[in-house]
Amino acid sequence: MMALTVQRLLWKRVFTASGFVRACVPLFSSVHSRTVSTCIDPSIGLSDDQKEFQKIAFSFALNEMSPHMAEWDQKEIFPVETMRKAAQLGFGGIYVRQDVGGSGLSRVDTSIIFEALSTGCASTTAYISIHNMCAWMIDAFGSEEQRHMHCPKLCSMEKFASYCLTEPGSGSDAASLITTARREGDSYILNGSKAFISGGGDTDLYVLMCRTGDKGPKGISCLLVEKGTPGLGFGKKERKVGWNSQPTRAVIFEDCAVPVSNLIGKEGDGFSIAMHGLNGGRINIASCSLGAAYASILLTQDYLKVRKQFGKPLASSQYLQFKLAEMATGLVAARLIVRNAAAALQEDRQDAVALCAMAKLFATDECFKICNQALQMHGGYGYLKDYAVQQFVRDIRVHQILEGTNEVMRMLISRNLFDE
Repeated sequence: MMALTVQRLLWKRVFTASGFVRACVPLFSSVHSRTVSTCIDPSIGLSDDQKEFQKIAFSFALNEMSPHMAEWDQKEIFPVETMRKAAQLGFGGIYVRQDVGGSGLSRVDTSIIFEALSTGCASTTAYISIHNMCAWMIDAFGSEEQRHMHCPKLCSMEKFASYCLTEPGSGSDAASLITTARREGDSYILNGSKAFISGGGDTDLYVLMCRTGDKGPKGISCLLVEKGTPGLGFGKKERKVGWNSQPTRAVIFEDCAVPVSNLIGKEGDGFSIAMHGLNGGRINIASCSLGAAYASILLTQDYLKVRKQFGKPLASSQYLQFKLAEMATGLVAARLIVRNAAAALQEDRQDAVALCAMAKLFATDECFKICNQALQMHGGYGYLKDYAVQQFVRDIRVHQILEGTNEVMRMLISRNLFDE
């Protein structure tokens, strides 16, 4: 409960308001310090505790992330110290158990927090969500020794983690991965490479899916590889459209020896562990999309009130009013489906996998559409890097691809529909 206590102490922080956004940072007032249409208020229906840590997350986004969002993007800065400040609020291991330093919150709580944080920087929050997923995988499937060795430093973000599943030749078909782990005495010898790894090269711990057995999912195991291990290397830093506040590199293994004690679960458990992690990861990334879409709607509201054409504010145009109404409707629908899926995952319901896929599919598609429409409604200004909407568009476009492409989400949903 330490994290929640800290949140209570910080709840009294004064929330600042901002007017029309002209600067290169997405400054906008908190939902709790401005008049917000009740239909899009993200605090509706939440418990008192949920409203409390939501306010803390909004405050952190506004004061610690939003002022630096554009600079992190343009200079490609990995904001380590800012993330460690977030960890002091309990955001480094949100759904990790409390005995190893986690906040012990639910999946719905987690979604609420990531939505709020993403209003300040979707790219940075998305990395925090991946880090949380890695910490949870160790907490959920690791031994007691592994949990107590790694989780406290991950929850405090003294150390950072990366998730290593995708390979140059296996993306959507994750079960076909070919990175090998050959057992030699008390070690596994790793050979192969992983692609598109968030944090790669800058993080401290790599949660790796590798092949210890035959072809197919049952031959895959999960190993922890620490930075500095001989034989562990990295490719060049990728140049990306968005997500520039987190580095992305290939992770390369060349006769890389790791102790057998670094095995998470048993040999052959890796694919199941990876998929369990991704179910939550899909909720997390969908939640990051919600925050970007919510912020974009608020920015658009402000812009339409101030910008004039033909002698009238754009807000007086019924066409634009209706467009904003469609955006608001899509946001609320996406938020509801995400929170419903998060509750199903928390309850370990039979339909959880399909609902997580639905939430990821619908929310990332719909929220990208909202952000893109917000850019359009800003006109030429929306295409300038002085305005935050373009960065939200760039940062969340990849959410339709990672954590399982949205085409794969359709496959999972249809498989559930025909499963007898």
